[in-house]
Parts: sequence; structure tokens; C-alpha cells
Amino acid sequence: MVALTLYIANKNYSSWSFRPWLALKAKNIPFTEHFSPFDEATGHAHFIDFSPTKKVPVLKIEEAGKDTVTICESLAILEAVADLYPDANLWPADRTDRALARSYAAEMHGGFFGLRGSCPMNMRRDIRPLDLDPYSAAAVVKNVERIEQIWFDCLEKSGGPFLFGAFGAVDAMYAPVVNRLEKYALTNSGTFRAYRDAVKALPAWQEWEEAALQEPWIVEEDEA
Repeated sequence: MVALTLYIANKNYSSWSFRPWLALKAKNIPFTEHFSPFDEATGHAHFIDFSPTKKVPVLKIEEAGKDTVTICESLAILEAVADLYPDANLWPADRTDRALARSYAAEMHGGFFGLRGSCPMNMRRDIRPLDLDPYSAAAVVKNVERIEQIWFDCLEKSGGPFLFGAFGAVDAMYAPVVNRLEKYALTNSGTFRAYRDAVKALPAWQEWEEAALQEPWIVEEDEA
């Protein structure tokens, strides 16, 4: 028997926590949630109690007769869960689609710095544009164009409602981007609206958002 514990931070801001949490919830994979809010004043020093990197998310995997395994980084967590629960179909069954999904997920994990740096995930934020300097604005536009191209290509081929038809790990990786594109009014394309509506209709999204809206904490650096 496998027991999973997912360590996360603030639901209003923690996009990296959101990714594996959403995947686990949407796929009905049992896990224990361990919530620990950000503490900017100490550099989140308390995270060291459960995270060797002092970052979230962290997944701890316990199996009878084996040492507890600690997995850091959202994408690595998704891969570990996909191996533990192959019937959850976190990645597409088709080999080519699976390779593309992993490619797009890795691109999200290691890229789009303009968008991520200028437009933090913020579930509470009113929908309004952000006044950016020309350099930052250009970087954000470039990132949004690439993201929308990925979404368009995937949805055109799969027919939707998610990138490869059914919800999977790659959708979890892009879920915080849905929030960013909406809250900062970065696009209103048909591709964006269709994908946003599908992702936000997930009961798991709604559960996370409801909890985020009730949080009392304010992280100033993420209040763009």
C-alpha cells in the first residue's frame, strides 16, 4: 500500500503547489495535504522541516517495507505519481502524444520567465491589465503567444476539452497560466476562452480557488 503526503503553501499564490495538487484531486488519487504558509521574512525557513530545498511542493511517498521517498519539483512529482498510478492516465496513451505532452510540460517548467516573473498567480486578484515597462511587456506578450499556440495546436488535434482530450499532467502544468492570462487580461482569444472554461469547470479547480479566496495572508511581492 502506498501513502502520499503533498506539502504545499498558500493556495492564493503557490502556482507550483497547485499543479500536482490539481492533478491528484482531478484524478481521485488519495493523498494527505500538508499546508504550510509562506513566510517571506524568514525566507520560508520552516520549509526545511519537510523540504530539502526549502521549496514547495514536496511529495513524500511511504510504502510498507521501504524507506520514505521525498520528491521535490512539480514535474517530478507528477511523473512519480504517474508511475505509481498508471491507470490514472496522467500522460496520453499514444507514444507521440505522450512525448509532446512531456515536451510542453517541460517547457512550462523551465520557461515563460517573462509571464511568471511579471504576473504571479493570484486567485484573489481583480481582472485588470498590468502596467509594465516596454521590455517586460514584450517578454510577456511573447510568452502568451507561445502558450496560445501550444493550446491551439493541441486542442485542434485532440478536439478538447483538454490539451490531449482528457485532463492530464500537462493540463495541471498549465493550470496556473489560465489564472494569469485571465487575471491580468492578457488575451481574450477563442482558444483561451475554451480552455479556461474547461479547466475552471473542474471541481478540483473550484475547491482550490474557494480555499484560496478564504486565506488571510498577503504576500506583497506577489501582489503585482
